[in-house]
Amino acid sequence: MTAAAEANENLAALVPELALTGTAVVALVAGSWLPRRRQWIVAVLAAAACGAGLVATAVTTAAGDRQTVFSGTFTVDAATGAGRFTVLGALLLLVAMAVPEIRGHPRETEYHVLLLLTGAGTLVLVGATDLLTLFSGYLLAGIPAYALTGFGKDARGTEAALKYYLMGALLGTTMLAGTALLYAADRTTGYRAAATAADSAPYGLVAVGFVGVLAGLLFKAGAVPAHFWLPDAAAGAPPAVAAYVTTLPKIGALVAGYRLLYEALPAAAGALSVVPAAVAAATMTLGNLAAFFQTEIRRLLAYSAISQVGYLLVPLAVAGRSGLAQQALLLYLAAYAAANLGAFAVLAALPAARGLDDHRGLARRRPVLAAVLVVCLLGLVGTPPTGVFLGKLQVFATAVEGGAGWLAVLAVANTVASLFYYLRWLAPVFAPGEAAAPVNAPAAHGRWPVAAACAAAAVSLALGLAGGAVLPAVQDQLPR
Repeated sequence: MTAAAEANENLAALVPELALTGTAVVALVAGSWLPRRRQWIVAVLAAAACGAGLVATAVTTAAGDRQTVFSGTFTVDAATGAGRFTVLGALLLLVAMAVPEIRGHPRETEYHVLLLLTGAGTLVLVGATDLLTLFSGYLLAGIPAYALTGFGKDARGTEAALKYYLMGALLGTTMLAGTALLYAADRTTGYRAAATAADSAPYGLVAVGFVGVLAGLLFKAGAVPAHFWLPDAAAGAPPAVAAYVTTLPKIGALVAGYRLLYEALPAAAGALSVVPAAVAAATMTLGNLAAFFQTEIRRLLAYSAISQVGYLLVPLAVAGRSGLAQQALLLYLAAYAAANLGAFAVLAALPAARGLDDHRGLARRRPVLAAVLVVCLLGLVGTPPTGVFLGKLQVFATAVEGGAGWLAVLAVANTVASLFYYLRWLAPVFAPGEAAAPVNAPAAHGRWPVAAACAAAAVSLALGLAGGAVLPAVQDQLPR
């Protein structure tokens, strides 16, 4: 790459990120002047920013050019494009499913501003190719999320936000220390320069630094052993925020982890892969075991999200050893986001239903929501023709091709085991009798969460049915 390309400061390459941050600033100012009955305008601005970002991403992806901007600190390529589509689409669903609880709220503007800022931070994680940019994205994605978790200002939400913050501060410090160690080993924070310097760098220093940086990303993804905050955050936060913390941070953290291994540490990736492999095995297994006998739905989905991270870490464990790793990771992330957000959108449409028995008879009273649940929960298992099914097939193939067949076997076993707790939720949905909570009482503006749920289920099915067209768009490997 030429020096001019390295110094490329093309702001047009960052339209999605600039749309979110710029709209957040405009919305914060506008919200301070708008009367409370017109705060919904901020929600429209947030949705418009996401839409503009999606259009810009489509244009960039269609062009097919890989750009490295701002002295190599941020890269726009197939992985960035796929991550942008997933994050921005998820943000649109989150704005819609939050309408019943946020409309008319005294802090309605602040909710959407925080959501836009944390979304922008996630996008920075997706495209970061410099350790300092990576850490900046970590902070931008994390600090607004702490405030969102405690948005309800009740006891459970405050406790969840405090746990989330303390874990984030601890592992953020660990990540910064890892960044310092990698800089000491390579004398650079840029990924491409680090890959060149890695051959002469002390391996022990590189390994410890990598583990430190990965620890912060694993916290963001909700992987074992940095997962304890996630069930409490999901149970204590509003439904839309619970959907956020179990979905979006994973996208940024896992794409960032893959870039770090494949692009910054290619020479050591094989030796270092034992760390994500071990974490993947522990995460998918412990997440499933903890979910088995959960009766509170949000905690069940939180442990489900933890187990899903285990499958998503498999491509990181074989980074550089399988040509399928990148496409498996990106497809699975998009499919998981759709299925998980669809399930949480159903919860947002039924705010009184928190336990499994609260959904008894849902198929008779709210057949549309019941159908969405079937698609999303069986999608999370990996049942055809949903996107997660195709994503899991890719993950299994990736593990075998990368020489980690034991991970594929363990992932298959965990997939079969996970069917148990998803069916525990679906069984009351189709069972006769009365629900413990009034599932047939629609919330105000309940059509928005229902629309979000239907859209998410449709995307999940579309990714499964049209996977053959999606995979070629994300199969190009990250350049070394």
